[in-house]
Amino acid sequence: MKDRIKELQKEKDVAILAHYYVDGEVQELADYVGDSFYLAKVATKLKNKTIIMAGVYFMGESIKILNPEKTVHMVDVYADCPMAHMITIKKIKEMREKYDDLAVVCYINSTAEIKAYCDVCITSSNAVKIVSKLKEKNIFIVPDGNLASYIAKQVKNKNIILNEGYCCVHNLVHLENVIKLKNEYPNAKVLAHPECKEEILNLADYIGSTSGIIEEVLKGGDEFIIVTERGIQHKIYEKAPNKKLYFADTLICKSMKKNTLEKIEKILLEGGDKLEVDDEIAKKALIPLERMLELAGD
Repeated sequence: MKDRIKELQKEKDVAILAHYYVDGEVQELADYVGDSFYLAKVATKLKNKTIIMAGVYFMGESIKILNPEKTVHMVDVYADCPMAHMITIKKIKEMREKYDDLAVVCYINSTAEIKAYCDVCITSSNAVKIVSKLKEKNIFIVPDGNLASYIAKQVKNKNIILNEGYCCVHNLVHLENVIKLKNEYPNAKVLAHPECKEEILNLADYIGSTSGIIEEVLKGGDEFIIVTERGIQHKIYEKAPNKKLYFADTLICKSMKKNTLEKIEKILLEGGDKLEVDDEIAKKALIPLERMLELAGD
């Protein structure tokens, strides 16, 4: 199957992008693997006419908005991020009326429609950098309240306003499980994603995005307690098979696991549904996405 997919890719000029959280066999087949920020950047530089996105729906939307001339397919259109829907346009409008000098900062884990009502997008890897550069005093960060809380502690000269959204995977990490692992493996560094609750982040030796956590493991050390989705172990073991990783809780994103080789092959054989974004929404949502790429620099 992998050989057939590669042949079809070449024949049809298709690039496959995959997030770190999808199954390892899909990551192995992908042309580019990374976090949401990396994949958004890569998509703007590809010459391929067609992109297949192995991830969740908001990632495909972002790629389509940044590349309107390209055909974009989701491996599974039902692979969605619940957090992306934990903010409403009504709430954003209310906050704009309530606060003067307000910037609405949108985590890339959000729908295209929500992005269209925001000023700039962020990812977990560039959030602190971008928020620090904003001229506005009041910053409403949507939809993830845990990420916003983390940013507030890093950027203390801003009034960070929290939303009540959360990641269904990271938000359910149990504190007692992390403490238990720390007691069992006292030499292991705790590496956590900023989508986790504050009580978890307080135990972390390093807080960062999926790509940041992978880089931290590869820097040095032998044992690590990982507090993010288990999919990242594939890339780590690929580059450093002798590392010892201990995962807190189950930490499986069921939506990400909907991406399979069989579905990729079917798209290449039959065409699949094309991801479309309303022209007016796409035009407005492009502004915060491009501003993110600009403010994040490299």
